[in-house]
Amino acid sequence: MKNLFEAATVEEVKQRVGQLQPDSRRQWGSMNPAQAMAHCSAGLEMALGNIRPPRVLISRILGPIIKPKAFREEAPMRRNSPTVKELVVNDDRELGAERERLSRLIDRFSTAGPAGCTTHPHAFFGKLTPDEWSMWMYKHLDHHLRQFGM
Repeated sequence: MKNLFEAATVEEVKQRVGQLQPDSRRQWGSMNPAQAMAHCSAGLEMALGNIRPPRVLISRILGPIIKPKAFREEAPMRRNSPTVKELVVNDDRELGAERERLSRLIDRFSTAGPAGCTTHPHAFFGKLTPDEWSMWMYKHLDHHLRQFGM
């Protein structure tokens, strides 16, 4: 499965991010491209340990059941998947600034490698290994890039 510890995957993702335009049309969801990039940045900040959303009861119950399905080889995230409230972005953002911020976070995550991943549990899935964080961050970025046809 692709992950952000692979240099080729990092380059592919950054190239796709570079194709986004402010008027790129979404195929599902409610975020515009700038908001989606800010949301993806927040996801990487969670993987790096900068954001530590708490686990709620429903995630403690459903997370272990859904995790094996979510991490299936090459299966993309489902459209309109729920998100952690701390990662919701609904204010106005500027795409260029968010694209640059996301690119820096992708580089920081990939360069740090497994040692850079948080040991704090994922808000929904619970404890993730560094390899799982890396795969999930790729899946998350891929999900939002596909949201805009990239």
